[in-house]
Amino acid sequence: MKLFLSLCLFVISISLQAQTYPSKSIRIVVPFPPGGSADLLARALGEKLTASMGQPVLIDNKPGAGGIPGAEAVAKSTADGYTLLFANTNIAINPSLYPKLPYDTATTFTPVLLLALVPSLIMVSEKTPANNIQELIALAKAKPETLNYASAGSGTFPHLAIELFKMQAGISITHIPYKGAAPALNALLTGEVQVLCNDMLTGSQHVKSGRLRALGYTGSTRAPTLPQIPTMAEAGVKDYVAVGWQGIMVPTGTPKAIIDRLNAEFNKALTDPTLRQNLSAQGLVISGGTTQQFAEFIAQDTERWRAVVKASGAKPE
Repeated sequence: MKLFLSLCLFVISISLQAQTYPSKSIRIVVPFPPGGSADLLARALGEKLTASMGQPVLIDNKPGAGGIPGAEAVAKSTADGYTLLFANTNIAINPSLYPKLPYDTATTFTPVLLLALVPSLIMVSEKTPANNIQELIALAKAKPETLNYASAGSGTFPHLAIELFKMQAGISITHIPYKGAAPALNALLTGEVQVLCNDMLTGSQHVKSGRLRALGYTGSTRAPTLPQIPTMAEAGVKDYVAVGWQGIMVPTGTPKAIIDRLNAEFNKALTDPTLRQNLSAQGLVISGGTTQQFAEFIAQDTERWRAVVKASGAKPE
């Protein structure tokens, strides 16, 4: 009888908690430095949710180590809907990359919704004698081990995206890891390396100026901001799609009613025309959708990158 009463009280408590949610400020942990695309999107959405939910939505930047410190902070927080994780592709990559994480990704976090996809550009320096993907493949095959590509670090999305390209094209290009996306991009601009996978936001600026050449777009359909650039599949690398992503997750155990409320609020925020226009200009593809759709997406993405990590032998720095 006591157990039954305890369960009833617990259910009533959870129900009341969901009905009064939110009653205080909400914190979104962003595992990246201020000023990047993830941070900008989180802050833009935070402003929308502050207005619609009647409580401040605060951004807490916890960068470093492939997003692990930020994710760990959320993992250790109370599952009450007041601490959210601004997750990205690292959630799918890290379980295969790191032999031991301070949390079990699959059981510690519950997906809320996929915010946006983040396709990239496969680019070459102006000194590289390749004007399209097929010419780059031919160059790599004619001169194996002579081309280098930069990345933001071992195991990062730009690293694994090129490794996937190498696997599917049957070529060999040497990986040169840098300490972050900015040094990697600078290495391509100065000609230290010949190839780079880079996000649309910073990459397209140099493509439009003529300093770099974009040979392929990693999304499944062409980018509205650079419609002249073919997808990798159109360029001849069959079935190649490699997109980063950004989404919202919460600690497992968060009441379903609160997760549903957050899902509805974020989906509503993503319909704002000005927000959508700004995100599209940055190269992001707006998503949204249900929690189940996001859960299935993460599971598929985790398997995709597990195969690439294994084949490439990528190790954390």
